[in-house]
Amino acid sequence: MSGGGPPRKRNFKIELFKHRVELDPKYSERTWKVLEHAIHEIYNHNASGLSFEELYRTAYNMVLHKYGEKLYDGLESTMTWRLKELSKSIEAAQGGLFLEELNSKWMDHNKALQMIRDILMYMDRTYVPQSRRIPVHELGLNLWRDHIIHSPMIHSRLLDTLLDLIHRERMGEMINRGLMRSITKMLMDLGATVYQDDFEKPFLEVSASFYSVESQEFIECCDCGNYLKKSERRLNEEMERVSHYLDAGTEAKITSVVEKEMIANHRHRLVHMENSGLVNMLVDDKYDDLARMYNLFRRVSDGLSTIRDVMTSYLRETGKQLVTDPERLKDPVEFVQCLLNEKDKHDKIINVAFGNDKTFQNALNSSFEYFINLNNRSPEFISLYVDDKLRKGLKGATEEDVEVILDKVMMLFRYLQEKDVFEKYYKQHLAKRLLSGKTVSDDAERSMIVKLKTECGYQFTSKLEGMFTDMKTSQDTMLDFYAKKSEELGDGPTLDVHILTTGSWPTQPCPPCNLPTEILTICDKFRSYYLGTHNGRRLTWQTNMGTADIKATFGKGQKHELNVSTYQMCVLMLFNSTDGLTYKDIEQDTAIPASDLRRCLQSLACVKGKNVLRKEPMSKDISEDDTFYFNDKFTSKLVKVKIGTVVAQKESEPEKQETRQRVEEDRKPQIEAAIVRIMKSRRVLDHNSIVAEVTKQLQARFMPNPVVIKKRIESLIEREFLERDKADRKLYRYLA
Repeated sequence: MSGGGPPRKRNFKIELFKHRVELDPKYSERTWKVLEHAIHEIYNHNASGLSFEELYRTAYNMVLHKYGEKLYDGLESTMTWRLKELSKSIEAAQGGLFLEELNSKWMDHNKALQMIRDILMYMDRTYVPQSRRIPVHELGLNLWRDHIIHSPMIHSRLLDTLLDLIHRERMGEMINRGLMRSITKMLMDLGATVYQDDFEKPFLEVSASFYSVESQEFIECCDCGNYLKKSERRLNEEMERVSHYLDAGTEAKITSVVEKEMIANHRHRLVHMENSGLVNMLVDDKYDDLARMYNLFRRVSDGLSTIRDVMTSYLRETGKQLVTDPERLKDPVEFVQCLLNEKDKHDKIINVAFGNDKTFQNALNSSFEYFINLNNRSPEFISLYVDDKLRKGLKGATEEDVEVILDKVMMLFRYLQEKDVFEKYYKQHLAKRLLSGKTVSDDAERSMIVKLKTECGYQFTSKLEGMFTDMKTSQDTMLDFYAKKSEELGDGPTLDVHILTTGSWPTQPCPPCNLPTEILTICDKFRSYYLGTHNGRRLTWQTNMGTADIKATFGKGQKHELNVSTYQMCVLMLFNSTDGLTYKDIEQDTAIPASDLRRCLQSLACVKGKNVLRKEPMSKDISEDDTFYFNDKFTSKLVKVKIGTVVAQKESEPEKQETRQRVEEDRKPQIEAAIVRIMKSRRVLDHNSIVAEVTKQLQARFMPNPVVIKKRIESLIEREFLERDKADRKLYRYLA
C-alpha cells in the first residue's frame, strides 16, 4: 500500500445464478387441482376431511411461484360453475319452498366463502391488491348476485314473492318474518344498490299504488275520526314491518309514501269533512281524534298550517257571532263568562291534543284579539265582569281560586286594543265598590291592581291606588273628627264622610241637592272642622254618590231600618211633614236632577217588596203628573231593608257617548306627548313615519286613529311645537 492519495473505491457487482432453478412444468396444474378439489368438497359439505393448514400452504406456494393469476381465475370459474348448479336447484323449488331454498343455498354459499377466503388469505393480501382484483369474499358476493339474484328465472320471481308476502301481511295474514328478514339482509349484504334497485324501489311503487286505492276506499266509507285511526294503524304497521325485516333506511321512505297517499293527498277533504271534520272535533272536544289529526298532519308538508287555518277561521267566525249576538249583550257578565269558557275550552284542546304548540296558541290569541275588539263594549263588559266577581262572585272562594279568575280576566284584558277605555270603566266600578263598601275582599282588589300595574305600568294604576289611599285617609279623618267634636254633635245623625281627591276618582260635576236640615247641620260642622285642619282645600259634596240609613215607622207601629241613597233619603224625609206630594213638589223641594229623581222615585214606589211610597196612578214609569204618598201598609220580613236605585247594569246610550267622549279627550294629550317625544329625538320626520311611530308607542294602551294624530300635529304646529318644512309639506321639523 503506497501512501499519499486516498484509498481506491471498489465496485461490488451482484450476479444472477448461472443456472436457473427449474420447477416441475406441471406444478401449477397439479397444485390447482388440489385446491379445486378442496373447493368442491367445501361446497359438498365435506370440509371436515380437509387439512386447512396444508391447503393454505399450497395456495401460499402457488402465489409465491407467481401463479396467483391462475389461482384467482381458477377460483372464479369454479365458483361460477358451482353457483350455476345452485341456481338450478333454487329454480326447481316450488311455491313457498322457493324462498327457503334460496335462503338455505345462500347460507351454504356464505359458509363456503368463509372457508375459501381462509385458505386463500395470502393471495387476498398480496396478489389481489397488486393486481387490482376484487377480494375473494366480495368476488363471491358479486358472483351470487350475477348468477343467482340476477338469474332470469329467479330475479322477477324473487321480487314477486317478496311483494306478495308483504301484501298478504297487509291484508292480515301471518307470514314467516324470520325468512323475510334473512332474504332482505342477503340483498343488503350484496350491496345497498342491490337492495334498493331489486327490492326497495319496486316495493315503494307497489305500496304507493296500494295505499292510493285503499285511502280512496276508506275516505268514501269512513268518517274523519275512523279514517285517521286507520291511517295511524297503517303507518305503525309499516314502521313495525321495517323493524322486523326491512332495512332501517327504508322506514323514512315507506312512511313518506303512506303519509303522502293517506294524509297529504286528502288533508283538505279530511279537515272539512261534513259532520266529522276538524270543526266537529273542536265543537265536541274530541281530544283523541284531534291529537291523532295533529300527529299525522305534522308529518306532511303544510299539514299543520291546514289545521291552523281552519281552526282560526272557525274561531273567528264563532267568536264574531258570540260578540255580536244581541241576546248575549243583554248580560255583560254572561257575555264575558262565555268568552272565558271558549278560551278555556280551546286552551285545553291545544294543551292536550296539540302538544301545547306555540303556533296554535298564537293563532288562538290572534283570533280572540280579532273578535273581542269587534265589539266596542268589550272593555266595559270585562270591567263589569270583574265588578260582579269582586262584589259577590268570589264569596267563599279560596285565594287560589280568586287568583285563577283574575288571571283569566287579565288574559282577556291583554286582547283589548282600547285598554284606556277599560281603565275608565274600571275606575268607575271600583269607586262604586269602595264607596258602597261592597267589595268582597280588599286583597282581591289589590291583587287585580298589581296585575294591571305589571301589565301596563305605574301610570295605568296610580289613580286606582290613590283611591285606596283616600279610603284609608278618610277612616282616620272620621276617627279624629268624632274624637274632637263628639260633645258638640250630641244625639243628632251620625256622618261618615269619604274625602275623595279630585283627579283620582271618576267624579262628575254634580249640582247640589237640598239636604234635610238635620243633615245640613252636621255637614257644616264637618266642613268647618276639615277646612280648619287642612288649609287651602275645597270641599264639594257629591250627593249623587252617598248612602244613608234611616229609621221609619209604618202602620201598626212596624219599624224598619231603610238603607237608601242620599237622593232617596232627601225624598223620604219630605214625608215627615206631609202625606202626599206631586212629582213637581218633590223636584222643587229637593233640586235633584230629573233623570236621577225619576230613578229614585221608581225604586221607592214601583219595586215590589221595597215600595215604601205608593204612586198614583200606579204604573212602572214615572211621569210629571204622578202623586206620591207614604205607604202605611208597607211590610217586610226583614228589619233592615235595602232599597237599591233602579239603574241599568250597562251604561245607557247617552252615558256611553259621554264616556267615549271623555276617553277621546284623555287621549289627545297622550298622542301629543308621544308626537313631541318622537320629534324631539328625530328632529325631522315625514307624516307617515310619525303616524307609525305614535301608533307603535301607544298601542299598549289604545290604537290611535291616524285622523286624530293628524289633528294633534296641526294643533302642535299652531302652538309652535312643530313646523312644516318649507320645501316639502309632508315633512315636519321640531322647534326647540
